Amino acid sequence: MIFCCQQSDEPLVRPSGACLWYASKRRLKELLQQSDNRFCADCGAPDPKWASANIGVFICLKCCGVHRSLGTHVSKVLSVTLDEWSDDEIDAMVEVGGNSAANAIYEAFIPEGVSKLRPDANHGERMKFIRSKYELQEFLKPSLRITSGKPTISVQSSFSRKILDSFRITSASQKMEEGMVEFIGLLKIKIKNGTNLAIRDMMSSDPYVVLTLGKQTVQTTVVRSNLNPVWNEELMLSVPQDFGPVKLEVFDHDTFSADDIMGEAELDIQPLITAAMAFGDPEMFGNMQIGKWLKSHDNALIDDSIINIVDGKVKQEVSLKLQNVECGELELELEWIPLDQ
Repeated sequence: MIFCCQQSDEPLVRPSGACLWYASKRRLKELLQQSDNRFCADCGAPDPKWASANIGVFICLKCCGVHRSLGTHVSKVLSVTLDEWSDDEIDAMVEVGGNSAANAIYEAFIPEGVSKLRPDANHGERMKFIRSKYELQEFLKPSLRITSGKPTISVQSSFSRKILDSFRITSASQKMEEGMVEFIGLLKIKIKNGTNLAIRDMMSSDPYVVLTLGKQTVQTTVVRSNLNPVWNEELMLSVPQDFGPVKLEVFDHDTFSADDIMGEAELDIQPLITAAMAFGDPEMFGNMQIGKWLKSHDNALIDDSIINIVDGKVKQEVSLKLQNVECGELELELEWIPLDQ
């Protein structure tokens, strides 16, 4: 006979794998019995038996098929009854708080003319709605939507209390002595490489990159005679409470005259910070996409810039076309580091 537990100080038998499996299943079943989890998070069909472990929602069989088609980097689908769940996956589901809390984020702002799915929706309707909801993130509140805009780190009251409390900045904590600056975190920017940069000398250039945020300025080393330089250098900036965009400039180093400008761009860091704060501790989640900075005519993006949780860190890949110059592109990687780390 195998005992799952022992009341003496020194157990004679360790809990078996089967006992641990049943304990995990019990936690998952208790979560599923919450009133809001008894209906599919996407279409409202009763008695869902599937879940997206990284998003934190319970879904029905029909919506499950669409989630699978998005790929595990967007939605990792598991059966509530058939699949084996890790403790971390169950903890992540509990941390989100259930379908209502998740929908308060992902369905906070459904545009006029777009209707929430019904249980009898066809496959095409499910595909369009679920992609818009999770992959494209089109239904976030305007203040949280991952697009270029006025910087803000406010979080709307529609988030679940558990998530909200983890990063709410109270007005009392914002009051500082006059003349002092309060920082909310650190921004690590990896300058990876440049491509087809402008010529500023006879045949080439000696490029370096300068980043400016508020009164802070940091820069890379100079790469001699190279229009396709590789830096792979990490620069660090402290992000103040009232942050704006990071100004990026590329210069050609000259020994006997002023350095020549080789292009510039602005980095809107609001999408990264908003996404990071909305999800709280990234180590609680597996690798997943949590945001996006969309390419538009108002910014220097070459493609949409995706924000991911990667190995417990919030990172963003950025490809920029330099502005006010004849040619040149830069590849960057951003990482958000909260003060408590």
